[in-house]
Amino acid sequence: MEQHLPDFNNLKISFENKSDQELKKAIWLFKMMNNPSLVKYGSMLGLWAVENSIPFTETIVKKTIFEHFCGGTTFESSIESINKLKKYHIQTVLDYGAEGKETEADWEKTKNEFLNAIDFASKQSSVPLISIKVTGLSRFELLEKVSANRVLSEKEQQEWQKVKERVDAVCKKAFDHHLGVFIDAEETWIQDAVDNLVNEMMQKYNKEKVTVYNTFQCYRKDRFDFLVASHELAKQNNYLLGAKLVRGAYMEKERERAASLELPSPINTDKAATDAMYNKCLKYCFEHLETIAVCNATHNANSSMLLANWMIEKNIPLNHPHTLFCQLLMLQNIWYTVL
Repeated sequence: MEQHLPDFNNLKISFENKSDQELKKAIWLFKMMNNPSLVKYGSMLGLWAVENSIPFTETIVKKTIFEHFCGGTTFESSIESINKLKKYHIQTVLDYGAEGKETEADWEKTKNEFLNAIDFASKQSSVPLISIKVTGLSRFELLEKVSANRVLSEKEQQEWQKVKERVDAVCKKAFDHHLGVFIDAEETWIQDAVDNLVNEMMQKYNKEKVTVYNTFQCYRKDRFDFLVASHELAKQNNYLLGAKLVRGAYMEKERERAASLELPSPINTDKAATDAMYNKCLKYCFEHLETIAVCNATHNANSSMLLANWMIEKNIPLNHPHTLFCQLLMLQNIWYTVL
């Protein structure tokens, strides 16, 4: 079957699953979010309102930001969004938001929620993946100490072993249910622990197909070299690399920390450098599709078009299991256009 490049300017296709009211609301919301002062002080006010249980706060949040970007507060409440996306050939990644926990009970609860997400996803034909954060399963300070290669006490060694067991339990269940797991990236000073842990999981569960994906934040100056090193490690140990590419999530925090410690910033100098890094990583993954499954996780039309164009030029099937396109809930229309 002949394949054609998508037309991202075809708004009839891109926004077919949106009502006029939803589109008008989206425009209004993004205009508000494009105001730095409003975002800064609005976020502070919103957090204060939630912490102090100010009346109507939850309703306001649900009718604005939450409604636009989130599918539901429970798995069951997400079914309507999942089925609506499915109607337009868009699949769903379940993301249970949990990070920064501090107690064993919290970490076990989060693990169980991830396992429940897999049970739920296994019953939904259009939910092939879940997304998890290791900071929902581990103490931040422990990840920092492991990343710094500092000697762990006996108690900390036991604690770290439990973290590994939690992550392994999630990955194993996903493997058993033929689902995938995106493991999110974290701050640079805890990322090495996460990377090493994800590599262990990939070596265990990515032998014949990709179950586990690491996340590469391409606003980092070192991520292309790390991607290549991760691929070499996978080839040496006979497993497939899962690579979810994103631009990044902690830029201000990373730069502020580097400045406070008088360290070089790990972040690219500008957006153009980050775009170049992202597309370089994307091209490398595409050139090694036989051993890398890539998730093109971006809202950037140019990067999405690049992968779509390469696939058509090389006659790669648009449903190839090693090429995924992924965006946040209300901006997933681009994936529909591509597929």
